[in-house]
Amino acid sequence: MFASAKRPPILLLVPISMLCTLVAVVFGRLAYGLVLPVMRETLGLSYSQAANLGTVTALGYLVLLLYAGVFAGRHGGKKAILLGLSLGAIGFAGLSQFSAYPLLMLCMTLMGFGTAFTFTPLISLLGAWYPERRGMVIGFAGSGVGIGILLAGTLVPIVTEAGTEASWRAIWATFAGIAVLVIALVALFLREPPQHEEPVSMRQGLKTVYHNPHVVRMALIYGVVGLTYIVQVLFMYSFALDAGVAPQLAGRLVAVMGFVSIFSGPIWGWLADRVGHGRALTFCMTVAIFATLLPVLWPVTLAFTVHFVLTGLSVTGLFTSVLAAATSTVKPQHAAMAVSFVTVFFALGQLIGPALAGLLIDWQQDFRLTFALSALLMLIGAVVSHGSTAVAKPTHS
Repeated sequence: MFASAKRPPILLLVPISMLCTLVAVVFGRLAYGLVLPVMRETLGLSYSQAANLGTVTALGYLVLLLYAGVFAGRHGGKKAILLGLSLGAIGFAGLSQFSAYPLLMLCMTLMGFGTAFTFTPLISLLGAWYPERRGMVIGFAGSGVGIGILLAGTLVPIVTEAGTEASWRAIWATFAGIAVLVIALVALFLREPPQHEEPVSMRQGLKTVYHNPHVVRMALIYGVVGLTYIVQVLFMYSFALDAGVAPQLAGRLVAVMGFVSIFSGPIWGWLADRVGHGRALTFCMTVAIFATLLPVLWPVTLAFTVHFVLTGLSVTGLFTSVLAAATSTVKPQHAAMAVSFVTVFFALGQLIGPALAGLLIDWQQDFRLTFALSALLMLIGAVVSHGSTAVAKPTHS
């Protein structure tokens, strides 16, 4: 482990990582679900067309995911993060201006590229600086998702309440401006960790991780998490509106979910480092199953309220436990590839999820079947995670 004096203060590293996560994950992937209702209506899109916009974002994320890890290894995580944030900013700016469907798809694809070049290198960079506290620092980075959902859930429904095209375009323009600010902060303050002496090619790294049964198990679970979570993000808000929940109240519930997840991420990271990632995953998946099924069985305001609270409590635990587990049983020089490997499955889930959900919703003209199937997939994930209770101690540099 390198000397603590050479490491950036955790009080500096954590806020920057949270801002990067906010832009890349919340603005780049999750906020679309909040903008979707008014955006779809003003542009005259079907649910399938709207879901396909989410799908191309996931596709862009998937296509460059492994290369982003290689790029970060060759050129440094900081350069990868700067590139990713820049691609995201271009995508946001384009959505604030364009109306043609092909151009909208291009912008959503760029946002997927941006997430790939930002998030995976960021997680590897955090683990490299603080390997002995990887769960906690990754959990804090995940808190950026909670803060972003809190802000988006509070402000986006208010801005888009008028139901005009100008309202949702203003949202994307605001995201672009915030992304530019975060780019400046990263350029000024983020530092590269020391490079490991042992060079690792993509082939060597992949061979190491896919021969590791624990990493493969984490990848399968992360695929389930990716599929079910993106469906929840894109369509649960619309489900609440369809069930008669007022738009501002639904937005507040999303904000509550974000607020809760701000604190649950670091707590889950700290706890998972001590009780084992398998146990943490099993419990989180169980809570998520209950949260997803409740509105399906009882589509009223109280059920949606409980859903968003429980999702905020559990989902960051899923992300934190999987990512910490993926890097804890491999050597430090293989950590970036382990993160990329499991995240490919996550991205595949996010690629498949919106398209299938959009088709099911258009076919049924109802949301319940989609979320019932999501709960079933999470049950499978819980069974797999139950076999992960014995987790090796973290590997420090």
